[in-house]
Amino acid sequence: MKVCLSLLHVIALAPFLGLLASAQVDVPQAKIVNLTLDRNEVAVLHLRTGYVSSVRLSGEEVSSVVLGDVHAFKAEHSAAEPQLVFFKPIVTKPSQTNALITTSTGHQISLTLVSEGVSGRGSVVDYVLEFERPRSFLIEAARPSFLIADTKTIDSHGDGPTKAAMKERDLAQESSVSPSDWEGKQLRVAVGRTQENAQEMTVKFFVLNSSPRTIELLPPQIQLAGTSKDKHKGAIKAEPLAIKEYRLTSRRLPPGGKTEGVVVFERPAFKESQERLELEIAQADQVDKPVLAPIAFVANTGGSK
Repeated sequence: MKVCLSLLHVIALAPFLGLLASAQVDVPQAKIVNLTLDRNEVAVLHLRTGYVSSVRLSGEEVSSVVLGDVHAFKAEHSAAEPQLVFFKPIVTKPSQTNALITTSTGHQISLTLVSEGVSGRGSVVDYVLEFERPRSFLIEAARPSFLIADTKTIDSHGDGPTKAAMKERDLAQESSVSPSDWEGKQLRVAVGRTQENAQEMTVKFFVLNSSPRTIELLPPQIQLAGTSKDKHKGAIKAEPLAIKEYRLTSRRLPPGGKTEGVVVFERPAFKESQERLELEIAQADQVDKPVLAPIAFVANTGGSK
């Protein structure tokens, strides 16, 4: 009788033991990855439905996070944990997209998010992806980048003045900008004086917050824009130019607040007649709605706009 009862217990427990074994087999390969911030690399973050992965920025605070596909993935960031961003898939099927993290110092981190969905048994899941700052963020002349150096206040002090700081002093006599020179509505941008040394251009600019709320600015960008000559008539093309350095008095602007900046970049040797240089300024929460302000391709002899 006891043997029969024991056999019945084993039979009854068999399905549960099978489920437990299956659950154990289905546990993903958890990884903690350490990387060095590299402006020329795109990191891959392996995700899985039902799991959350974190990206940690050592020595950097997150300013904004932009997702390519908000219907397949979710990103979370809290001011209480300024160095952390959490990513997780919100659909059960395999999917992928990209993400862009911008830090408070102006650095940008590009990610490719890859999710195996719920069917990726034995797949790798990056529980933590930690980025560490390299020894230097200086941009080598041999490796131009569209990412730029740290934001520094114009009146900051260091071991010595930077190139942008010295150029800013040269442009310090900039007169006030007339209202007709402003571009944009809520976010207003105006280009001031420019200086040119060989192919290197230095441009002073102004940003005004005309909205009723506090905004945060992304680092400035420079582009060469024009009309494409392909079969799609009127198509706009824009080529980003490498920025050597920039400076801003402030990146957070209260309602009615104004900031001044200067940007140094390598101007192309030539352009087409329909192309133009443009300064691009965007808010951290509206990266897809930048304000574009034209820049003279050749600075006047007197150094003015």
